[in-house]
Amino acid sequence: MKFELDIGLKRLREYGLNVKFMPNALKGLDYIREHPEKRAEDLLEAFRDPDTDMILCAIGGDDTYRLLPYLFGSGELKSAVTDKIFLGFSDTTINHLMLHKAGLRTFYGQSFLSDICELSREMLPYTRQYFEELITTGRISRITPSEVWYEERKSFTPDQAGISPASHPDRGFELLQGPPVFRGKILGGCIDSLYDMFSSDRYPDMPVLCREYGLFPEPEDWQGRILLLESSEEKPSPEKYRRALEYLKGAGVFDRISGILAGKPMDGTYAAEYKQLLTEVTGRAELPIVFNVNIGHAMPRCIMPFGVEAVVDAEKQVITFEYQ
Repeated sequence: MKFELDIGLKRLREYGLNVKFMPNALKGLDYIREHPEKRAEDLLEAFRDPDTDMILCAIGGDDTYRLLPYLFGSGELKSAVTDKIFLGFSDTTINHLMLHKAGLRTFYGQSFLSDICELSREMLPYTRQYFEELITTGRISRITPSEVWYEERKSFTPDQAGISPASHPDRGFELLQGPPVFRGKILGGCIDSLYDMFSSDRYPDMPVLCREYGLFPEPEDWQGRILLLESSEEKPSPEKYRRALEYLKGAGVFDRISGILAGKPMDGTYAAEYKQLLTEVTGRAELPIVFNVNIGHAMPRCIMPFGVEAVVDAEKQVITFEYQ
């Protein structure tokens, strides 16, 4: 809605940022849905534009996989990619994997509409802390848990402006199994989008295109990495969560990673079931698994760098990043 857009624009401009919407970004959902090639053009243009320092995704999006032919058909993305900040989450998981394939480090965890346009009087403090660090330093140095979590909003109408969502005390990172300290470069994202890369339940052609363009990283690429998993606002059933984990297991991911970071589910839905499934399906009792990280769809949200060496210390409740 326009009033949300205005809230977000005001906040960005108060930071002194010059905001530019890509040519097709405001043409409406129907146009965007019918023209994946235009979405691809926007992304390529943003990377090629020397005046653009940061690409901030409007929202998580949907059917992002449809951009694949227009970004990889003739090496378009690889030739366009430059060293810019790319920030997004949810179905933008697909963009992150595209950019990983093209060799770019990215940032996962927030978006314009979901975070900058937050209806409260200000951005949620924990969320704002990480956004400010990213736009002022170009990196995230460390992540610690939020002291509170917020319930999902039931309404986004103008009368909600200035009203904060209900909050509850949070309990920090939860080590489910394995040693409390582990390291590796983080990669992953929304488990729903990862599921759709293997399953034709939602989009019959998505697994086909993902295989054709080699979007899901090969088993060797997962060696020593930390897998990030977070669940969407659709609150996937334990049955679907299990199938998603089984797909990842079949792809050889769990045999090679150094650990798992799992985001707090929205409203804590199915948290107990997800925790049990993570330990059960991975099948490696020595594999570190940390749950309840403030990343993904549950508010508030941190920002997590992909492609940067991370050290997780569940006892000290901190994730630190080592830039080279």
